[in-house]
Amino acid sequence: MMRSYTALELMACAASRVLKDNKSVLVGTGLPMIAASLAQKTHAPGLLIVFEAGSIGPVIPTLPISVADSRTTYRAIMTASMDYVMSAAQQGMIDYAFLGAAQIDTYGNINTTVIGDHDSPTVRLPGSGGGNDAGSLCWQSIILMRQDRRRFVRDVDFVTTPGYLSSIGRREESGLPQGTGPYMVITQLGIMGFDELTHRMGVLALHPGATLNDARDNTSFDLPALVEPIPTTEPPTLEELRILREEIDPAHIVIGG
Repeated sequence: MMRSYTALELMACAASRVLKDNKSVLVGTGLPMIAASLAQKTHAPGLLIVFEAGSIGPVIPTLPISVADSRTTYRAIMTASMDYVMSAAQQGMIDYAFLGAAQIDTYGNINTTVIGDHDSPTVRLPGSGGGNDAGSLCWQSIILMRQDRRRFVRDVDFVTTPGYLSSIGRREESGLPQGTGPYMVITQLGIMGFDELTHRMGVLALHPGATLNDARDNTSFDLPALVEPIPTTEPPTLEELRILREEIDPAHIVIGG
């Protein structure tokens, strides 16, 4: 059977497959919720979903509209507080952080604060929320965002959430836990990772129809291939699409009709 899917559905499936069973993930609003829920309903039934507002271990019935929606507490093992959740991250108890970004650079530093000068910005953005805490304290950060030259920039206008900062070792020198940091960046074009030696971003996989030149044309910094040959992301399965459309987001709040 032919499978027709959107870029957002492909991103959600690619992100969900990164999450391993019996791990924990701090989830934000929107596409991260969808990806985490899809993982829980498919290959990772033991995935512990944690919401910033305090819900721990729910089985999400349908897509919540925010991290404080009552559906985030459905069959949860605990309803705590934002302070409790961030303290758990600080103690090293949360494996993954799902983040979004307005800008990202080659070291995975994220800007969600301002575009332009901080004191006189062109655009003022929502800010950190829990993004700084999550990206600083969880073991591996997974960033979901659109890839283009305005977003994949040489230098972010403001470091809201630190990646690897400016070179290998700088993150730890700044007092952040050793071994934490950006893990993958998932876009409409492919999956990016970070070189183990330089901590610079590169291409791990490309989505069907995308090329390395497409990824580079939509990036304002050097973007090497981290593997050769570059694999192609597996498209969504029919079962994944059914779960996304019928169980997780039947109202088409995020993934569309």
